[in-house]
Amino acid sequence: MQQPRNRQFTLAARPNGPARLNDFSLVESEVPALGDGQVLVRNTLFSIDPYQRNLMGNGSSEWPTIAIGEPMGGPTIAVVEGSKNPKFGVGDHVQTWTGWQDFAVSDGSDLRKLDPNAAPLSTALGPLGLTGFTAWYGLTRVHDFKPGGTLVVTGAAGSVGSMVVQLAKRRGLRVVGIAGGPEKTAWLTKTLGADEAVDYKADEFEAQLERALPDGMDALFENVGGPIFPVLMEHFNQHAKMTICGTISDYSEAEPPQGTNYLPRLISLIHYRFISIKAFATPYVMDTFPDFLAEVTPLVANGEVIYGEEYVDGFSELPATLLKLFGGKRSGKKLIVRND
Repeated sequence: MQQPRNRQFTLAARPNGPARLNDFSLVESEVPALGDGQVLVRNTLFSIDPYQRNLMGNGSSEWPTIAIGEPMGGPTIAVVEGSKNPKFGVGDHVQTWTGWQDFAVSDGSDLRKLDPNAAPLSTALGPLGLTGFTAWYGLTRVHDFKPGGTLVVTGAAGSVGSMVVQLAKRRGLRVVGIAGGPEKTAWLTKTLGADEAVDYKADEFEAQLERALPDGMDALFENVGGPIFPVLMEHFNQHAKMTICGTISDYSEAEPPQGTNYLPRLISLIHYRFISIKAFATPYVMDTFPDFLAEVTPLVANGEVIYGEEYVDGFSELPATLLKLFGGKRSGKKLIVRND
Protein backbone atom coordinates (compact mmCIF):
# COMPACT_ATOMS: atom_id res chain seq x y z
CA MET A 1 0.00 0.00 0.00
CA GLN A 2 1.34 3.42 -0.97
CA GLN A 3 2.22 5.61 2.00
CA PRO A 4 0.45 9.01 2.18
CA ARG A 5 2.43 12.13 1.30
CA ASN A 6 2.20 15.51 2.94
CA ARG A 7 1.15 18.20 0.50
CA GLN A 8 1.93 21.78 1.47
CA PHE A 9 1.28 25.15 -0.09
CA THR A 10 4.35 27.17 0.84
CA LEU A 11 5.06 30.86 0.41
CA ALA A 12 7.18 31.24 -2.74
CA ALA A 13 7.35 35.03 -2.94
CA ARG A 14 6.18 38.13 -1.11
CA PRO A 15 3.53 39.91 -3.16
CA ASN A 16 3.83 43.56 -4.13
CA GLY A 17 0.20 44.59 -3.95
CA PRO A 18 -2.51 41.92 -4.32
CA ALA A 19 -1.44 38.30 -3.90
CA ARG A 20 -1.03 36.15 -7.02
CA LEU A 21 -1.16 32.41 -7.63
CA ASN A 22 2.58 32.23 -8.32
CA ASP A 23 3.27 33.56 -4.83
CA PHE A 24 2.58 29.98 -3.67
CA SER A 25 4.32 26.67 -4.36
CA LEU A 26 2.79 23.21 -4.00
CA VAL A 27 5.36 20.82 -2.55
CA GLU A 28 5.22 17.28 -1.22
CA SER A 29 7.20 15.59 1.51
CA GLU A 30 6.95 12.64 3.86
CA VAL A 31 4.38 12.72 6.63
CA PRO A 32 6.18 14.13 9.69
CA ALA A 33 7.38 11.64 12.28
CA LEU A 34 5.72 11.61 15.68
CA GLY A 35 7.98 12.41 18.66
CA ASP A 36 7.49 12.04 22.40
CA GLY A 37 4.67 14.23 23.69
CA GLN A 38 3.53 15.08 20.18
CA VAL A 39 0.28 14.71 18.26
CA LEU A 40 -0.01 13.95 14.53
CA VAL A 41 -3.03 15.60 12.93
CA ARG A 42 -4.61 15.31 9.49
CA ASN A 43 -6.26 18.54 8.38
CA THR A 44 -9.75 18.17 6.92
CA LEU A 45 -11.14 21.72 6.84
CA PHE A 46 -9.24 24.95 6.14
CA SER A 47 -10.26 28.50 7.03
CA ILE A 48 -9.73 31.24 4.45
CA ASP A 49 -9.53 34.74 5.92
CA PRO A 50 -8.48 38.22 4.70
CA TYR A 51 -5.68 38.54 7.28
CA GLN A 52 -3.85 35.66 5.57
CA ARG A 53 -2.80 38.15 2.90
CA ASN A 54 -1.01 40.04 5.70
CA LEU A 55 0.91 36.91 6.66
CA MET A 56 2.55 36.95 3.23
CA GLY A 57 4.38 40.21 3.92
CA ASN A 58 4.62 43.59 2.17
CA GLY A 59 1.49 44.76 3.95
CA SER A 60 0.30 45.79 7.39
CA SER A 61 -0.13 42.96 9.90
CA GLU A 62 -0.36 42.29 13.61
CA TRP A 63 0.76 38.70 12.94
CA PRO A 64 4.35 37.64 12.21
CA THR A 65 4.98 37.21 8.50
CA ILE A 66 5.61 33.74 7.12
CA ALA A 67 9.14 32.89 6.02
CA ILE A 68 9.68 32.11 2.35
CA GLY A 69 9.44 28.35 1.89
CA GLU A 70 7.24 27.82 4.95
CA PRO A 71 3.64 26.52 4.75
CA MET A 72 0.96 29.19 4.44
CA GLY A 73 -0.54 29.81 7.87
CA GLY A 74 -4.11 29.63 9.06
CA PRO A 75 -6.55 27.77 11.30
CA THR A 76 -7.85 24.32 10.43
CA ILE A 77 -10.05 21.52 11.70
CA ALA A 78 -8.18 18.24 11.97
CA VAL A 79 -8.42 14.65 13.14
CA VAL A 80 -5.78 13.13 15.41
CA GLU A 81 -4.02 10.37 13.45
CA GLY A 82 -1.45 9.45 16.08
CA SER A 83 -0.64 10.57 19.61
CA LYS A 84 2.13 10.31 22.17
CA ASN A 85 0.42 12.97 24.26
CA PRO A 86 -1.94 11.77 27.02
CA LYS A 87 -4.30 14.72 26.45
CA PHE A 88 -5.24 13.58 22.93
CA GLY A 89 -6.36 10.27 21.46
CA VAL A 90 -6.58 8.93 17.93
CA GLY A 91 -9.84 10.09 16.35
CA ASP A 92 -10.16 13.27 18.42
CA HIS A 93 -11.35 16.34 16.54
CA VAL A 94 -9.22 19.42 17.10
CA GLN A 95 -8.89 22.99 15.92
CA THR A 96 -5.29 23.78 14.96
CA TRP A 97 -3.09 26.57 13.54
CA THR A 98 -1.11 24.22 11.29
CA GLY A 99 -1.97 25.97 8.01
CA TRP A 100 -2.06 24.77 4.45
CA GLN A 101 -0.79 21.21 4.67
CA ASP A 102 -2.28 17.74 4.89
CA PHE A 103 -0.45 16.60 8.03
CA ALA A 104 1.36 18.30 10.89
CA VAL A 105 2.75 17.51 14.33
CA SER A 106 2.12 19.52 17.46
CA ASP A 107 3.07 19.36 21.11
CA GLY A 108 -0.64 19.88 21.83
CA SER A 109 -0.32 23.39 23.27
CA ASP A 110 -1.88 24.95 20.17
CA LEU A 111 -4.68 22.39 19.77
CA ARG A 112 -8.26 22.95 20.91
CA LYS A 113 -10.21 19.74 21.39
CA LEU A 114 -13.69 19.90 19.88
CA ASP A 115 -16.94 18.19 20.79
CA PRO A 116 -18.89 17.49 17.58
CA ASN A 117 -22.05 17.04 19.66
CA ALA A 118 -21.83 20.55 21.13
CA ALA A 119 -21.78 22.41 17.80
CA PRO A 120 -20.88 21.65 14.18
CA LEU A 121 -17.12 21.26 13.82
CA SER A 122 -16.97 23.99 11.19
CA THR A 123 -18.11 26.60 13.72
CA ALA A 124 -14.69 26.35 15.41
CA LEU A 125 -13.38 28.22 12.35
CA GLY A 126 -16.25 30.71 12.24
CA PRO A 127 -18.62 31.92 14.95
CA LEU A 128 -16.81 29.87 17.62
CA GLY A 129 -13.35 30.53 16.23
CA LEU A 130 -11.17 33.51 15.46
CA THR A 131 -13.94 35.11 13.38
CA GLY A 132 -16.47 35.14 16.20
CA PHE A 133 -13.84 36.01 18.79
CA THR A 134 -12.73 39.04 16.76
CA ALA A 135 -16.30 40.33 16.61
CA TRP A 136 -16.98 39.61 20.28
CA TYR A 137 -13.79 41.18 21.60
CA GLY A 138 -14.07 44.28 19.43
CA LEU A 139 -17.64 44.84 20.54
CA THR A 140 -17.37 43.98 24.24
CA ARG A 141 -13.82 44.73 25.40
CA VAL A 142 -12.48 47.70 23.45
CA HIS A 143 -15.22 50.24 24.17
CA ASP A 144 -18.25 50.29 26.43
CA PHE A 145 -21.08 50.76 23.94
CA LYS A 146 -24.22 52.04 25.61
CA PRO A 147 -27.63 50.53 24.69
CA GLY A 148 -29.76 52.80 22.55
CA GLY A 149 -26.92 54.35 20.58
CA THR A 150 -26.37 53.91 16.84
CA LEU A 151 -23.54 51.60 15.83
CA VAL A 152 -22.35 51.50 12.21
CA VAL A 153 -20.62 48.31 11.05
CA THR A 154 -18.57 48.31 7.85
CA GLY A 155 -18.10 45.03 6.01
CA ALA A 156 -21.30 44.05 7.77
CA ALA A 157 -22.12 41.08 5.52
CA GLY A 158 -18.72 39.47 6.09
CA SER A 159 -18.02 36.77 8.63
CA VAL A 160 -16.82 39.20 11.33
CA GLY A 161 -19.21 42.02 10.52
CA SER A 162 -22.29 39.80 10.54
CA MET A 163 -21.38 38.58 14.03
CA VAL A 164 -20.94 42.17 15.21
CA VAL A 165 -24.40 43.06 13.88
CA GLN A 166 -26.05 40.24 15.82
CA LEU A 167 -24.12 40.68 19.06
CA ALA A 168 -24.74 44.43 18.98
CA LYS A 169 -28.49 43.94 18.54
CA ARG A 170 -28.48 41.61 21.55
CA ARG A 171 -26.90 44.44 23.54
CA GLY A 172 -29.63 46.92 22.66
CA LEU A 173 -27.85 48.99 20.03
CA ARG A 174 -29.39 50.47 16.91
CA VAL A 175 -27.30 48.88 14.14
CA VAL A 176 -26.63 50.20 10.65
CA GLY A 177 -24.72 47.84 8.38
CA ILE A 178 -22.61 48.89 5.39
CA ALA A 179 -22.29 46.30 2.60
CA GLY A 180 -21.97 46.07 -1.16
CA GLY A 181 -25.07 45.33 -3.22
CA PRO A 182 -28.83 45.04 -2.62
CA GLU A 183 -28.67 41.30 -1.89
CA LYS A 184 -26.32 41.81 1.03
CA THR A 185 -28.13 44.80 2.43
CA ALA A 186 -31.44 42.92 2.31
CA TRP A 187 -29.83 39.98 4.15
CA LEU A 188 -28.59 42.33 6.87
CA THR A 189 -32.02 43.75 7.61
CA LYS A 190 -34.35 40.83 6.87
CA THR A 191 -32.23 37.98 8.26
CA LEU A 192 -29.76 39.42 10.76
CA GLY A 193 -32.05 42.11 12.14
CA ALA A 194 -30.01 45.22 11.37
CA ASP A 195 -32.12 48.36 11.72
CA GLU A 196 -30.80 49.82 8.46
CA ALA A 197 -28.38 48.73 5.74
CA VAL A 198 -26.57 50.97 3.28
CA ASP A 199 -25.13 49.91 -0.07
CA TYR A 200 -21.70 51.52 -0.48
CA LYS A 201 -21.69 50.57 -4.18
CA ALA A 202 -24.87 52.52 -4.91
CA ASP A 203 -24.71 55.87 -6.71
CA GLU A 204 -26.78 57.39 -3.92
CA PHE A 205 -24.57 55.97 -1.14
CA GLU A 206 -24.22 59.29 0.68
CA ALA A 207 -27.95 59.94 0.46
CA GLN A 208 -28.69 56.45 1.80
CA LEU A 209 -26.29 57.12 4.66
CA GLU A 210 -28.00 60.41 5.50
CA ARG A 211 -31.37 58.64 5.71
CA ALA A 212 -29.95 55.80 7.83
CA LEU A 213 -28.24 58.18 10.28
CA PRO A 214 -30.74 60.98 10.95
CA ASP A 215 -29.31 61.41 14.46
CA GLY A 216 -25.70 60.74 13.58
CA MET A 217 -23.39 57.90 14.57
CA ASP A 218 -22.48 57.08 18.16
CA ALA A 219 -20.12 54.22 17.38
CA LEU A 220 -18.28 52.74 14.41
CA PHE A 221 -16.94 49.18 14.07
CA GLU A 222 -14.45 49.51 11.22
CA ASN A 223 -13.53 46.46 9.14
CA VAL A 224 -12.83 48.04 5.76
CA GLY A 225 -11.10 51.44 5.70
CA GLY A 226 -10.49 53.00 2.31
CA PRO A 227 -12.70 55.62 0.61
CA ILE A 228 -15.81 54.84 2.68
CA PHE A 229 -14.35 56.13 5.92
CA PRO A 230 -14.06 59.85 4.99
CA VAL A 231 -17.79 59.81 4.25
CA LEU A 232 -18.66 58.02 7.48
CA MET A 233 -16.54 60.19 9.77
CA GLU A 234 -18.65 63.27 9.05
CA HIS A 235 -21.52 61.55 10.89
CA PHE A 236 -19.68 61.14 14.20
CA ASN A 237 -21.67 62.49 17.13
CA GLN A 238 -19.98 64.08 20.10
CA HIS A 239 -18.23 61.49 22.28
CA ALA A 240 -18.54 58.89 19.52
CA LYS A 241 -16.45 55.73 19.79
CA MET A 242 -14.63 53.95 17.00
CA THR A 243 -13.20 50.43 17.11
CA ILE A 244 -10.67 49.58 14.42
CA CYS A 245 -10.87 45.85 13.76
CA GLY A 246 -9.40 45.77 10.26
CA THR A 247 -8.88 47.69 7.03
CA ILE A 248 -9.29 45.04 4.35
CA SER A 249 -9.20 47.60 1.54
CA ASP A 250 -5.57 48.37 2.45
CA TYR A 251 -4.23 44.90 3.29
CA SER A 252 -2.30 44.59 0.02
CA GLU A 253 -0.74 48.04 0.25
CA ALA A 254 2.72 48.60 1.73
CA GLU A 255 2.63 52.38 1.10
CA PRO A 256 0.12 55.00 2.31
CA PRO A 257 -2.78 55.54 -0.12
CA GLN A 258 -2.56 58.38 -2.61
CA GLY A 259 -5.18 61.08 -2.99
CA THR A 260 -6.84 63.57 -0.68
CA ASN A 261 -5.31 63.80 2.79
CA TYR A 262 -8.23 63.49 5.21
CA LEU A 263 -6.07 63.37 8.33
CA PRO A 264 -6.40 67.07 9.23
CA ARG A 265 -10.18 66.81 9.02
CA LEU A 266 -10.18 63.64 11.14
CA ILE A 267 -7.97 65.31 13.77
CA SER A 268 -10.37 68.24 13.85
CA LEU A 269 -13.34 65.93 14.35
CA ILE A 270 -11.54 64.04 17.12
CA HIS A 271 -10.70 67.32 18.84
CA TYR A 272 -14.04 69.12 18.63
CA ARG A 273 -16.36 66.12 18.92
CA PHE A 274 -14.25 64.30 21.55
CA ILE A 275 -14.10 61.08 19.57
CA SER A 276 -12.39 58.04 21.09
CA ILE A 277 -10.61 55.77 18.60
CA LYS A 278 -9.12 52.45 19.69
CA ALA A 279 -7.74 49.44 17.86
CA PHE A 280 -7.04 45.86 18.88
CA ALA A 281 -5.31 42.74 17.59
CA THR A 282 -6.47 39.27 18.59
CA PRO A 283 -2.99 37.70 19.09
CA TYR A 284 -2.56 39.88 22.17
CA VAL A 285 -5.92 39.21 23.82
CA MET A 286 -6.34 35.44 23.51
CA ASP A 287 -6.52 35.15 27.30
CA THR A 288 -10.17 36.23 26.98
CA PHE A 289 -11.04 33.41 24.55
CA PRO A 290 -12.66 31.25 27.29
CA ASP A 291 -14.98 34.16 28.19
CA PHE A 292 -15.95 34.44 24.54
CA LEU A 293 -16.73 30.73 24.28
CA ALA A 294 -18.79 30.81 27.47
CA GLU A 295 -21.08 33.50 26.04
CA VAL A 296 -21.29 32.58 22.37
CA THR A 297 -21.25 28.75 22.38
CA PRO A 298 -24.83 28.49 23.76
CA LEU A 299 -26.02 31.05 21.20
CA VAL A 300 -24.58 29.02 18.33
CA ALA A 301 -25.79 25.70 19.74
CA ASN A 302 -29.32 27.06 20.16
CA GLY A 303 -29.47 28.62 16.71
CA GLU A 304 -29.59 32.14 18.11
CA VAL A 305 -26.62 33.21 15.99
CA ILE A 306 -26.93 33.08 12.22
CA TYR A 307 -23.75 32.41 10.28
CA GLY A 308 -23.01 31.82 6.64
CA GLU A 309 -20.56 29.25 5.28
CA GLU A 310 -19.27 28.84 1.75
CA TYR A 311 -17.58 25.50 1.05
CA VAL A 312 -15.04 24.94 -1.70
CA ASP A 313 -13.94 21.39 -2.50
CA GLY A 314 -10.31 20.49 -2.84
CA PHE A 315 -6.94 21.17 -1.24
CA SER A 316 -5.72 22.50 -4.58
CA GLU A 317 -8.20 25.39 -4.40
CA LEU A 318 -6.60 27.05 -1.36
CA PRO A 319 -4.59 29.80 -3.12
CA ALA A 320 -7.29 30.74 -5.65
CA THR A 321 -9.91 30.93 -2.91
CA LEU A 322 -7.81 33.33 -0.84
CA LEU A 323 -7.39 35.61 -3.85
CA LYS A 324 -11.16 35.64 -4.44
CA LEU A 325 -11.76 37.06 -0.95
CA PHE A 326 -10.67 40.46 -2.18
CA GLY A 327 -13.13 40.56 -5.08
CA GLY A 328 -16.01 41.90 -2.98
CA LYS A 329 -18.39 39.01 -3.78
CA ARG A 330 -18.00 37.03 -0.58
CA SER A 331 -20.56 36.57 2.18
CA GLY A 332 -20.09 34.31 5.14
CA LYS A 333 -17.16 32.17 6.11
CA LYS A 334 -15.06 30.65 3.32
CA LEU A 335 -13.96 27.06 4.02
CA ILE A 336 -11.92 24.59 2.01
CA VAL A 337 -12.88 20.93 2.37
CA ARG A 338 -10.11 18.43 1.82
CA ASN A 339 -12.00 15.93 -0.31
CA ASP A 340 -9.37 13.20 -0.74
